Amino acid sequence: MPHFPLPLPANIVVFLIAGAVVWMAGTRLVAYGDKLSDHFGLTRAFIGLVFLATVTELPEIVTTMTAAIAGNAQLVLGNMFGGITMQTAILAVVDLLFVRYALTNWPRKPTHALEAVLLVILLNIVLAVIFLGEFELFWGIGLGALSLAVLYPLVILLLGHYDEQSPWLPVDLPKSDKHHDKLTSVLPLHELSTRTLVIRAGFISLSILIAGYITANQAEIIAEQSGLGYSFVGVALLAASTSMPELSTTIAAARMGAYTMAISNIFGSNLIMVALILPADIAYRSGPLLANADKVAQFSIVTGILVTTIYITGILIRSTPRLFGAGIDSLLVLVVYLFGLIAAYHLS
Repeated sequence: MPHFPLPLPANIVVFLIAGAVVWMAGTRLVAYGDKLSDHFGLTRAFIGLVFLATVTELPEIVTTMTAAIAGNAQLVLGNMFGGITMQTAILAVVDLLFVRYALTNWPRKPTHALEAVLLVILLNIVLAVIFLGEFELFWGIGLGALSLAVLYPLVILLLGHYDEQSPWLPVDLPKSDKHHDKLTSVLPLHELSTRTLVIRAGFISLSILIAGYITANQAEIIAEQSGLGYSFVGVALLAASTSMPELSTTIAAARMGAYTMAISNIFGSNLIMVALILPADIAYRSGPLLANADKVAQFSIVTGILVTTIYITGILIRSTPRLFGAGIDSLLVLVVYLFGLIAAYHLS
């Protein structure tokens, strides 16, 4: 249980300041990632899948590992699996506020559909392990956790190979907006060398790690001081705070018109969530981690599968109908997320 050297209002102020740092750093990270994609000849989708997703997950990784070392299995699982639905809902918010047409109308390749399908496969494996019972191999490490960690790099290799190909190309694409490059025009990056871009991107990444960890830690303290239960905060407050880097980078990518980067950022982050099970299992010393999955964690996996499948449908349909300024698929994702929060609260 964390100590409370500061009163609740002061902890809220620290939380907001750290959140502001995460927001500003995440916005700049997208601009650096966009330029690095040009320098290294990579697609925006792959930059979002690997670079943005990894950096924005750093606070999540630190928070999860800290909770695992402390032996708080419910917080670890609630944070990971609740974060998947939360982060996917970020795409819906971006679609509603920052995107013309529907967000799922923009991808030029089926890579994003493949990302989502592979994520659904991994989440179903997690559910199967939970239902069948995690099998301990050695030192408290579970067979399911080890298998998922082995599958993750194979998934990334498959996506990297597939992204270089063009199995099919869509027609009737939405017209790009010329005003979408506001972010990159504000940041004069075109004259920077590759080395300078990498150094600055590394500094921004470090800022996100530190400020993101402070944000997540303050969220846990605020949850304790306000009397919220661990299980619910893992799905709601803590998951929301650790998803702040994804929110800022996804919005920044949408402002740039880099919609493929925004989508891959979220799906890539969710894939990392699944791969994080093994490191958390190693840090958790009271047996296999997945053996402690309660109803809240299991329900969070189900909602994660559901929102991902909704976006798979939207990507495949492409001409997604819009309502209230967003694609119907995004509105359905928001409904599932809100319903999931209410259900998680009652289950906890």
